[in-house]
Amino acid sequence: MLWEEVDISPNYSDTASVTLFLGDRLDLLRQIPDGQSRLIVTSPPYNIGKKYERKIKFDRYIDQQAETITECFRTLADNGSLCWQIGNHIADDGEVVPLDIYVYRICKELGLKLRNRIVWSFDHGLHCRRRFSGRYETILWFTKTDSYIFNLDPVRVPQKYPGKKYFKGPKVGQYSYNPLGKNPGDLWVIPNVKHNHIEKTAHPCQFPIELVERLVLSLTNEGDLVVDPYMGVGSTACAAIIHGRRAAGADLVRDYLRIARDRIKLAWEGKLPRRPLDRPVYVAGPRSSIAQMPLELLRARDSMHTG
Repeated sequence: MLWEEVDISPNYSDTASVTLFLGDRLDLLRQIPDGQSRLIVTSPPYNIGKKYERKIKFDRYIDQQAETITECFRTLADNGSLCWQIGNHIADDGEVVPLDIYVYRICKELGLKLRNRIVWSFDHGLHCRRRFSGRYETILWFTKTDSYIFNLDPVRVPQKYPGKKYFKGPKVGQYSYNPLGKNPGDLWVIPNVKHNHIEKTAHPCQFPIELVERLVLSLTNEGDLVVDPYMGVGSTACAAIIHGRRAAGADLVRDYLRIARDRIKLAWEGKLPRRPLDRPVYVAGPRSSIAQMPLELLRARDSMHTG
């Protein structure tokens, strides 16, 4: 597949491999015909005042999410999937509001069916002083019908016990594992994109490509359309292009879409710096060392437990 120049414009093209839509997510979605999207995967703003969003009243924020999801539902194919990656809203008084509860209610009212509540776990983030630091977010995977695409084999992960055999029954002595690997389950440990991540760009809350890759590979087939209403710097589009899918996404910030276009071109050419899908999160090398707690802190800690 040859690279085709991608324009940034306020128009959706149902023939282009990639649409980078400069404008509101609803304006993009309304241009996509009914049932054309095979996968909608996105991470919307959490209404916490990041520089790319304007904080509004919480009820209005939920209404906006409902508007977006309703329009996504219309564009979704009968065998398609909607994956809403969401975290927590933090109220002015510091109360944590889990947004996936509200998203679930919206989707159920539309008739969508929840297939998994995937927990995305990561090690790095803000350090909290008055509660435990948040180190996970969720992906709600919904389908429109009971007949949906699900390709498990492309996203299997290595077996924990690859040599395990049946020890009794008619298959005694035979290997009891799938040679392609095991089901990855609904707890995904994938590093988030922070300052030292190979994929880091100017966007403050960037999707890791491998998170989207697992969804693209399992929930679509080659040539399918993958849509991201809140595209940012194009991680969803990159994952789609890498695996031979079409992509469309919207953002209000032209600079983010310019970065997305550059990344998509590199993805198209196989040159995009990214963390491979099958790379372990951490592998201790021969020179790795364990950080040691200073002696005075050890003594202080021990005195707290024995005092």
